[in-house]
Parts: sequence; structure tokens; C-alpha cells
Amino acid sequence: MILGLHHKMTLSDFLIIPATAEHISYAETICNEMFESAKARGTGIARRKPEYVARKIEEGKAVIALHKDGRWAGFCYIETWGHGDYVANSGLIVSPEFRKVGLAKAIKKRIFDLSREKYPNSKIFGLTTGLAVMKINSDLGYEPVTYSELTQDEEFWKGCQSCINFDILVSKERKNCMCTAMLWDPVEKERELKEKIQRRAEAKERLDRIVKKQSLLKRIEAKLFRSSKKFIAAILPVGTGFVKGI
Repeated sequence: MILGLHHKMTLSDFLIIPATAEHISYAETICNEMFESAKARGTGIARRKPEYVARKIEEGKAVIALHKDGRWAGFCYIETWGHGDYVANSGLIVSPEFRKVGLAKAIKKRIFDLSREKYPNSKIFGLTTGLAVMKINSDLGYEPVTYSELTQDEEFWKGCQSCINFDILVSKERKNCMCTAMLWDPVEKERELKEKIQRRAEAKERLDRIVKKQSLLKRIEAKLFRSSKKFIAAILPVGTGFVKGI
């Protein structure tokens, strides 16, 4: 009997796109998986209802991953706070059967890009207990920050009430909790980019000066060589052979 080769899944087996109305049917499955995954990790999460996820899809503020055979594979959505000054990429989830493929990172990158397209001037932040998500955020340029640097929009913090760690958050007066706060600030990133460009320009200028100095030294050296050759030729008798060896 000839056994068929087992196909190893790669990112090319998935479609990662902004979610549309045709994907609303996945809302309940997505919410259930978010809750079950958090429970399995033993970590807290602000539980969302299918209606909330469906609304995010309708508003064009979500990204969904689908296997090429049509099965749901992953999801993430955008939330805005403080009149759009702050954006959060929330609810990142990958179906258990499609993990270990790199989907989480790919979905996070796509929702990050969508956030930048929709809210180019907003700060993008996240609160997470997951080391994998922290690593993905770090790769995207997020920096760890204190809770005071996040949105102070009361509606955002109300969303934490369904988290099992909410009592800790309250006892810490919203200054700290089990989650790590991370932030991507467009103003800070623009400043860093300008500084990087400036450093490169300065480095190129220094290199150009060094090259010019080297070129000048070579010209001076060649001129001195020619001058010394003429001088020696002038003071030594013709035919001594010494000048030829120079």
C-alpha cells in the first residue's frame, strides 16, 4: 500500500484579510475559543460577546485568517479609545488545530498595518500576559510602558471587569496588574526614524571626509615621489642606475 505524504501546513495555506460581513457567522466560535484558550492558560481575559465581535467585523475593524479549505483559523480586532488617540489590537486568537504555523504573528502584523492605515496618528497599545504576544509586539516596535502611559478612557478599563484579575487591578489603583503594557507611539517612532536618518547622514559625511583625505594623501605622496625622483636625477651623474631603481 502506498501511503500519501502528509502535507505540512505553512502560511501559504491561509488567507489573512480584513473581515467582512460574510465572516460574522464565525463570531460565536471566535468568542468561545478566546475564552477556552484563556482558561487553559490560567490567565485572565476580558470576555467578549459574539455581538461585539460581529460589530467589529461590520465596522471593518477586524482581521480574519481562513484555511484554504474555508475553515476559520484566526482572528484579531481593533478597538479605539480616547476619541481615537489610542488604538488597541485585541482578541488575538488562533484555532488550536492551526497553531505552530506562525499565524499569530502574521495576523498581528496584518491588524497592526490595518490600524496604521485607519488611524495613522494614534498610539497603538496592548495589555497581555502572553510571552508569545509580547515577543510579537516587540518585533513590531512596541515598547514596555507603565499603565499611566495607556489610555485613561474609563470605557477601556470597564472592559477589564470580566477578567479574573480585575480585583488586583483595582487594588493597585490601575497602576499595575498581571498584564504587561506595551505601546507603539507614532510620534516617538518618527523621531527615532529622523535620528536614524541623521546618524546615517553623519556617518556618510565622515566616510566621505576620510575618503577625500585618503585621496589627497595619495596625490601628495605621488607628487612627493615625482619631486624626489627629479631631485635625485638632478644631483646624480647620468648612468649611475640609482634613479632607475626608484
